[in-house]
Amino acid sequence: MNSMPPVTKNLLIINVLCFFASLAFASHGINFDELFGLHFILASHFRPWQLFTYMFMHASWQHLFFNMFAVWMFGRIMEQTMGRNRFLFYYLTCGLGAGLMQELVQTAEYWYYGFGSYEQVALGDGVMAMADYLNRWNTVGASGAVYGILLSFGMTFPEERMFIFPLPVPIKAKYFVVGYAVIELLSALSLKGDGVAHMAHLGGMLVGLLLLLYWRGGGGSGNRGGYRSYGPNGSSWDNVRRWFSSLFKKKEPHINVTYGGRYGQEAAYRQQKKEQEEELNRILDKVKKNGYDGLTPEEKKRLFDITRK
Repeated sequence: MNSMPPVTKNLLIINVLCFFASLAFASHGINFDELFGLHFILASHFRPWQLFTYMFMHASWQHLFFNMFAVWMFGRIMEQTMGRNRFLFYYLTCGLGAGLMQELVQTAEYWYYGFGSYEQVALGDGVMAMADYLNRWNTVGASGAVYGILLSFGMTFPEERMFIFPLPVPIKAKYFVVGYAVIELLSALSLKGDGVAHMAHLGGMLVGLLLLLYWRGGGGSGNRGGYRSYGPNGSSWDNVRRWFSSLFKKKEPHINVTYGGRYGQEAAYRQQKKEQEEELNRILDKVKKNGYDGLTPEEKKRLFDITRK
């Protein structure tokens, strides 16, 4: 855990602690999902903070494990690529976007079926007041943020090959992400009522895509020179290399004015940046050939140290 980037490590810890807390308080009659899960916006149990807290709640051990496994597997790489502050902002924004998408879908369903005109609803086990039924519309889980991370990995490292069970051959990251999106869309259209917020997952990916495209266009350049991700179409390793290299390029003024020893300081600064860029290119070449896990612990630490500056 000590070698894991701080944001990824803390996200894992917070999610696990929240899950254990929900189990502990449940034994005392306090339901964390009711308090912190995302309720339908027109339900009496809805609170604004739930748009953030819901992504730290999980319904079961399996739900928690698979989400946190994805955060560990892909989040640590994207944090080292984006930098800790930008990665945390991206993660929370994707989770927020997923929650808003879920609210939008539920609102559409509410008006489409005319629930507002009924006081009761008939269920398989009897009749329930409509107000109580709406409070059952409760969403929990980090899946929206996780799908955003998957998208960012696929757009940043589109040619990286991944082994996905039960496929017998590796698949490129860009196809993995597109395939996941298609599966979620088909599931949302055909598996209504399966208890999974498929549209929330797509909402996390959509918000992540918009944010990545904004950064790709140079938006938010005040933070680490602007994070640029390269989409599946026409992207290449050279694109990724150029983006990494651009983080260390210093724009030279049209007229150089130096005083005393300032020129020597500038030359030393440029030399240091050049050496960092050469070292980064060497590490990236190794990632290209052997994958991220092919790096030594020292190389992983050096990659993290260079890119977070």
